[in-house]
Amino acid sequence: MRLNLRPAIALVALLSLAACATTSTDSAEDEGPVPFASTYTPRASTPTLIRNATVFDGNGAELANSDVLMRDGRIVAVGQNLSGEGATVIDGTGKFVTPGIIDAHSHLGVYPSPSIDATADGNELTQPNTAEVWAEHSVWPQDPGFLRAVAGGITTLHILPGSGNLFGGRGVTLRPVLGATTVQEMKFPGAPQSLKMACGENPARVYGSRNSSPATGMGNVAGYRQAFANAARYARRVEAAENGEGDPPDRDLELETLAGVINGDIILQWHCYRADEMANAIQVAHEFHFQIAAFHHAVEAYKISDLLREEGICAAMWADWWGFKIEAYDGIRENIAFVDAAGACAIVHSDSEVGIQRLNQEAAKAMADGRRAGLEITRAQAWTWLSRNPARALRIDQETGTLEAGRRADVVIWSADPLSSYAVAERVFIDGAVMYERGAERDPPSDFELGQTYSRGRAQ
Repeated sequence: MRLNLRPAIALVALLSLAACATTSTDSAEDEGPVPFASTYTPRASTPTLIRNATVFDGNGAELANSDVLMRDGRIVAVGQNLSGEGATVIDGTGKFVTPGIIDAHSHLGVYPSPSIDATADGNELTQPNTAEVWAEHSVWPQDPGFLRAVAGGITTLHILPGSGNLFGGRGVTLRPVLGATTVQEMKFPGAPQSLKMACGENPARVYGSRNSSPATGMGNVAGYRQAFANAARYARRVEAAENGEGDPPDRDLELETLAGVINGDIILQWHCYRADEMANAIQVAHEFHFQIAAFHHAVEAYKISDLLREEGICAAMWADWWGFKIEAYDGIRENIAFVDAAGACAIVHSDSEVGIQRLNQEAAKAMADGRRAGLEITRAQAWTWLSRNPARALRIDQETGTLEAGRRADVVIWSADPLSSYAVAERVFIDGAVMYERGAERDPPSDFELGQTYSRGRAQ
């Protein structure tokens, strides 16, 4: 049975506020406006028509000699011989146009590049369950890595805490816009928050080395179950208070996050390598009636691709950057292609400040490995791993990820086939505004890059 916590949590706030009128308590207070709400505003844009390019629409279609029309920050139309009265016309002959790349697993901002200890704020390794922390409160908006990502065709990225805990905290979906000074200016409007969880070697190693639980795989699973049992009990107390049966519980940010997962308001992103551990995680989700959005890294996803398809769970994976851990022993280069061939939701992710600059090439490697294994994978199909599918996992697929009328105009013009090592992003549009133009003199986005000509899009 799915708990409806939205009105119940609101009731906690209201009842607690009434209590505060007569006595001092630690109960939840009226939250008022949404805390840390997005203040993102699209940059000014002009109507733009890209003509006569090869277009990957993000849904798996390749359209030859086609046009893309953008107006007021949205895709107006994709097709041939479009009328673009009043629009700036860009000749796309010989070039390729795609949806912007969405990186579903990034640590930019919380582990900035170049990395220094003072800004390495990605993992609250103080206890196994830190579901109460939010990654966005560690994001450094001036991380130079954001511009490098945009130059690689990135238009949206999902920032997650690290994976040293069973429950690492909430993740946030960002727009890598230039000149932002607060993380709220970068937050994707309406994108749900996520909860980062981790299974396997990482939490068992971190806490086992401290002679603390979890120290084993069974300790991991016990930790998940106990935490969600506590959250379900918290939710029941809230619902009882709604029905006039007792007082609401004191506000608990950790349990509030987990209750949000049970309720479906917070989407679950789960670091998990092995197939057996992913299967255990699915059983935990069944026990507590929540949905897993995606398994991350998912090195053995190919072993349970049918199960992932049936459960509606995406797998966000590397093309080949996984051989640094023993639990990746059964990793294979065909992993992404096999998951896709099974009809499951396959995603190429970075998990790296370097890999995020060339995710198009990572997808190309995965496509080539699948083809060598005998799978017929088109270029446009491979692009779904970079745009539509990660948008689905982040629950923003009605806004971005494909070149369809009404979607945000997140568009990249490539110099050549983007699944080639010779291609570079020539222009990157976010909400129809040029966020990067190769070779153009543009204002530097960061004080830390003043005087660096390459920061303005010029290849040196």
